[in-house]
Amino acid sequence: MPRATNSPASRKRHKKTLKYARGYFGNKSKLFRYAKDAVQHAWQYAYAARKKKKGDRRSLWIIRLNAAVRAHDLSYSRFIEGLHAANIGLDRKVLSDLAIRDEAAFTAVVNQVKDALKTKAAAATAAKA
Repeated sequence: MPRATNSPASRKRHKKTLKYARGYFGNKSKLFRYAKDAVQHAWQYAYAARKKKKGDRRSLWIIRLNAAVRAHDLSYSRFIEGLHAANIGLDRKVLSDLAIRDEAAFTAVVNQVKDALKTKAAAATAAKA
């Protein structure tokens, strides 16, 4: 009695993998054995890149914020310190968007931050005396 191979399911699985591998170079797009490895490797890179993209976005927001607050004679780190001192709960994404799209609102936030930093400095000086 011949062995059962479940060839319809295997063929379907192979065709699906080869479909994912379209556009790969050489054997990686033609032969299942090599296509399978290439597709799995590509998926690992894609998974890692989805995670990395979030950090890249945050870096972009920080760069934009740094440029925007330097126009107001403030550094990024002092700006973030002032945000905490002023109890402003806006995140970097929203602040970056504000700096690009609504200059007046961003200037108001910066002025609040500067006032909070002055208050904080005065309190520290009073505590030392």
